[in-house]
Amino acid sequence: MDQQLRTLHPPHDYRFDDEFFFALCQANETLRLERDASGNIIFMPPTGTETGRYNLELAIELGIWNRQKQLGVTFDSSTGFTLPNSAVRSPDASWVAKERWDALTERERQGFAPICPDFVIEVRSKSDDLKELKTKMEEYRTNGTRLGWLIDRAGQQVFIYRENGSIEIKQGSSVTLSGEDVLPDFSISLPL
Repeated sequence: MDQQLRTLHPPHDYRFDDEFFFALCQANETLRLERDASGNIIFMPPTGTETGRYNLELAIELGIWNRQKQLGVTFDSSTGFTLPNSAVRSPDASWVAKERWDALTERERQGFAPICPDFVIEVRSKSDDLKELKTKMEEYRTNGTRLGWLIDRAGQQVFIYRENGSIEIKQGSSVTLSGEDVLPDFSISLPL
């Protein structure tokens, strides 16, 4: 898909602010929208059913781990977060540490919370450009994400982004991933 058709650029002297963007998303609940740090609105096409199934399985595993450990709050792919750079992003699955979540006001929790998740998962779908997803993962990391997984099933690889700037690549038809010190005792074996 032509990436230009997926992005709405504001007029030269205007920026789509937080209130406008939130209202736009609420008025168009069937659309998946993100806003980049420059204020551009990005239309996110729905994933195919196979990618959606895969995303849900990952989110379930993360949710089960969190229910057992009670160390934070988990979120699905429909959740928007306002990052410190003003982008509003919606990872396929994410987690925020309890103390950081508890520090938010009730009003902040009702909108696109002004917080970058501690952990994010992005799964590349057929409509996703790998280079753009890598850029998005770097954006998460520079805004506070401590651990991120970019899963590229087509390329049979997982890019593991750590807060120290390192990127590890695991390849194969199946990989085992660890939550490391961010998600203690979380481990998952994934078919790619």
